[in-house]
Amino acid sequence: VQLVESGGGLVQPGASLRLSCAASGFTFAEFAMSWNRQAPGQGQERVGFILSSGVTQYLDDVKGRFTITRDNVNDIVYLQMNNLKIEDTGLYWCDNLRGSRGQGTQVTVSS
Repeated sequence: VQLVESGGGLVQPGASLRLSCAASGFTFAEFAMSWNRQAPGQGQERVGFILSSGVTQYLDDVKGRFTITRDNVNDIVYLQMNNLKIEDTGLYWCDNLRGSRGQGTQVTVSS
């Protein structure tokens, strides 16, 4: 199993980023996928997840700003992040809710 995230970067508050997670080594379409993050000096938190059916659920802090989608043809899960806030800064990674996770991509929101 391999999960590879990309798309992070340094942006100003209010900006948008789209993170991607390319999956391989398992039957992607059958798995729920989640996005998670960890801010410096803080614990991990689940930003949201998407079921194989496409149903999504989000952390309250990101509802209305973040959207998770999936491409079951190319085995990619996305995290669209709009109106980013300084407190969204952290390492973001995806996992397949079965014990596999990627290395993550850094998101830094700073003025």
